[in-house]
Amino acid sequence: MRYEFRVTGRLSRPIAESFPELEEAAAAPQTLLFGPVTDEAHLYGLLMRFQDLGLHMVEMRRLPD
Repeated sequence: MRYEFRVTGRLSRPIAESFPELEEAAAAPQTLLFGPVTDEAHLYGLLMRFQDLGLHMVEMRRLPD
C-alpha cells in the first residue's frame, strides 16, 4: 500500500528525517509525505509520529498501487 499525508507548513530537516520511509515534497503552504505503508500497524505508527511531533495533518489518502 502507498499513502500520501498532507501536513500544514514546511517541515524542518530534523522533523522530515523522522519519517525515513516517506518521501517529501513541498506543496506550499503544505508539505506532502508519501510512500509505502506495510500494514495497519505501520500506518498507526506513522499517525502517532505525526501526533507526537505536533504536526497538523490536513489530509491522508491511500494512493493507487
